[in-house]
Amino acid sequence: MNDNLLLIFVALSTIAILVQAGILIALFFAVRKSAARMEALAGEVQTKALPAAESVLSMLVEMRPKLEALAENVSESSTLVRNQLARIDATVTDAVDRARLQIIRADELLNRTMDKVEDTTEIVHKTVVSPLQKVNGLVAAISTGVEVLLGQKRRQPRNGAGVPQDEMFI
Repeated sequence: MNDNLLLIFVALSTIAILVQAGILIALFFAVRKSAARMEALAGEVQTKALPAAESVLSMLVEMRPKLEALAENVSESSTLVRNQLARIDATVTDAVDRARLQIIRADELLNRTMDKVEDTTEIVHKTVVSPLQKVNGLVAAISTGVEVLLGQKRRQPRNGAGVPQDEMFI
């Protein structure tokens, strides 16, 4: 029985080795076919993509000085714009400050003028209106006294109010 087992084991090992060899041969042909496709693809890339890449590279080499000049111009322009904005900001700030000062001065001038108008009104009232009222009262008193002395009746107001002077101050 040992011999039979050994013979079965050898037969099975032979079959396994033959299957492995078949798989390796199939794998070899598949890799060879894929390699042929990859070579064709690499050749196609070389014929189509490399000239395009070379032309892009040559364009970049040609455009490099222009791109550097463009970057330098943009940098200078941004510096000039920044400086101009700083000057504009200073000018606007100065104008706003001056306008604020002028508004404050105008407000003070208006307040002083209003104070002087009030003072003048008060002085005119004290020096002109008040003495006129006193003179007017004195003239009314003299007029009333003369009427009483002459015996005339008190005159009624012409506006039709009919209220004597004495009744107004009750």
